[in-house]
Amino acid sequence: MNIIALAFDMARAVEDFIRKAKKFFYGVMLLGYRCPKCGGPFAMIAEGKCKCTSCGLDIDPTVQFQRCLACGGVPVLKVRKYVCSQCGSDIRSNFLFGGLVFDADYFQQKMAQSRQRRKELTERVRQMLAETRSVPLPLAAVDLDSVPDLVEALNGLTSGFDEGMVVEAKSEFDLRCYERHIQAHIREVASNLREIPPLSKDGRRDLVWRFIAIIFLAHAGVVDIWQEGQEIMVVKHEANRKGQDISGELEESDGIEGPVGGIEAG
Repeated sequence: MNIIALAFDMARAVEDFIRKAKKFFYGVMLLGYRCPKCGGPFAMIAEGKCKCTSCGLDIDPTVQFQRCLACGGVPVLKVRKYVCSQCGSDIRSNFLFGGLVFDADYFQQKMAQSRQRRKELTERVRQMLAETRSVPLPLAAVDLDSVPDLVEALNGLTSGFDEGMVVEAKSEFDLRCYERHIQAHIREVASNLREIPPLSKDGRRDLVWRFIAIIFLAHAGVVDIWQEGQEIMVVKHEANRKGQDISGELEESDGIEGPVGGIEAG
């Protein structure tokens, strides 16, 4: 015995019975009422709403046909229940089959008010945030002399260059060129980054560009780098000791021979 299947079958049977019972209930309750416009019969289409099958007139049967037992007043729908428009007594609808009826206008009004409150709250929060913003902070021009010995310390980072080692002036940074240049001059033993010949007449800027190039080479696994005090040491990676380029292209030299060699035209 499949108890689960039987339970679902019973649930469907109960739902079908309720649907038929509701249809029968509405048919009986509306049997003696006719459309005030054309005299046609009514059919229930929703809780608290029926429609004439002849002319299509929609009405609330409780408001149209039912009256207050205490004073004979006309019912009005208040939110989710009917009350007498004269004495205010609650009126139990004869046309509801165990369901609830809702005042559509009331709920539409409440939804509109809720949206308006959210909009006003958002605007207040926006204004509060705008008022709490700080004024722009004026920044004075950089004054290197304001820090004692700063200029000397910066100059010391790039001091000691031999001008005879400058082989070519470069106005734009060419990462590929610097990568090939470094690969052409690193040796099997560790060497100082400063010992690699510069490619630019601006020694300080050239050192920075060489440093950027070895960072990319180290990230690609072509070289190994480390720091010894204030110096950066560089050596070929063990797996690349036979001369591999970062892009996989086989270029053993960039045209510069030795520390003060010349550059090939190109």
